[in-house]
Amino acid sequence: MIKVEDLHRHFGGFRAVDGASLTIETGSITGLIGPNGAGKSTLFNVIAGVLPPTSGRVFMDGQDITGLSPHELFHRGLLRTFQLAHEFASMTVRENLMMVPGGQTGETIWSTWLQRARIEREEAELRKKADEVLEFLTIRHLAHEKAGNLSGGQKKLLELGRTMMVDAKVVFLDEVGAGVNRTLLSTIGDAIVRLNRERGYTFCVIEHDMDFIAKLCDPVIVMAAGQVLAEGAADEIMQNEAVIEAYLGTGLKNKIKAEAEA
Repeated sequence: MIKVEDLHRHFGGFRAVDGASLTIETGSITGLIGPNGAGKSTLFNVIAGVLPPTSGRVFMDGQDITGLSPHELFHRGLLRTFQLAHEFASMTVRENLMMVPGGQTGETIWSTWLQRARIEREEAELRKKADEVLEFLTIRHLAHEKAGNLSGGQKKLLELGRTMMVDAKVVFLDEVGAGVNRTLLSTIGDAIVRLNRERGYTFCVIEHDMDFIAKLCDPVIVMAAGQVLAEGAADEIMQNEAVIEAYLGTGLKNKIKAEAEA
């Protein structure tokens, strides 16, 4: 689904992404982990068109998408969420979902005067789809709630619901568990698995909660210092010496190892 080749993103002399190459297979739930400052979110931003790369290429379904804008990638089925949810706070949960699909007739001022019947039909269809999404995510009871009143976990579910309104192909989830209680995180995880298995969504997930990653993701890719450090199954990654050192540092790693052997 996604192939990244020798990707670089520099900010002055700082190399946030420094020659990263990776592949996200179609139909997978791929985990992307690494210590803070490893370049994970910057990599997401470059792939999703938020930032242009300094050099390197990004491909989706074999087509070069390097440097395409977020709205162009949106229409190709590539979507991303952010560490902090970006909801329309004064709109209801249902309205947040209904406004996602592009090209709606009611978006132009002339159509609101001349094509009222068509607009009403479209809105009825969008309302039906939004309610189906809310039912799928088990938050139908929040349909009329202002999105700004939702908890952190509920906002993450809403963001996931937005991707369902346009039938995304690949979704990049940035720290989906940040600020989310364990119960809601489990609900989010279940929704991701169902979307993957039942609707064929491909996911790439940045997350620091290793239990969550181990439950959902295969493979897991590890980044450190802007580069890909390791890739494999979650249990293999958690026993990888280079990965442990990247997270803990050599000194602390050796100390823990010595205490375990004592």
